[in-house]
Amino acid sequence: MVKVIASSLRKGNVVDRDGKLYSILFVENIHPGKGTPVTQLDMRRISDGVKVSERYRTTETVERAHVEDRPHTFLYQDGEGFHFMNMENYDQVAVAPDIVGDQAPYLQENMVVTLSVHDGVAVAIELPQRVTLEVLETEPAMKGQTASSSYKPAVLTNGVRSAVPPHIGVGTRIVVMTADGAYVERAKD
Repeated sequence: MVKVIASSLRKGNVVDRDGKLYSILFVENIHPGKGTPVTQLDMRRISDGVKVSERYRTTETVERAHVEDRPHTFLYQDGEGFHFMNMENYDQVAVAPDIVGDQAPYLQENMVVTLSVHDGVAVAIELPQRVTLEVLETEPAMKGQTASSSYKPAVLTNGVRSAVPPHIGVGTRIVVMTADGAYVERAKD
């Protein structure tokens, strides 16, 4: 076990609390005007899927579980879950849908992800920060609508709703963040 300060934890890390493993779903570092900064962690217990929310002072240490982070290629999804291939030894691994969670729509065939494996079982997944998707539906651009702060709703090829600038039309390929589906830029390809 390795002790790390709470503020250094990220989504997808695995921590050990009281002998049980937890996968981190969401991290927020809170810096109030007065008082001690804290780190808010939303975690899922790996053994039974129970979600827990904890707050730590940013200087407190947390035990990070020993997991092996290895690159895997996404192959396909079926009734058993999501199937990945280890790029080093070509072993295939089935990952339960609750481990992939809300990141499932962003998985694309042959996408390289990082799987965290503990005792031969995948316990967490980390996707690339950005993916390129195509806009399926959006409102037409309004003439003269040039305000940079205005965004319009759009539906992407993976079914996720996002907000895009007015100049983006149907069929345009855009780059979005996998964490929240936020628009980054127009794809350069």
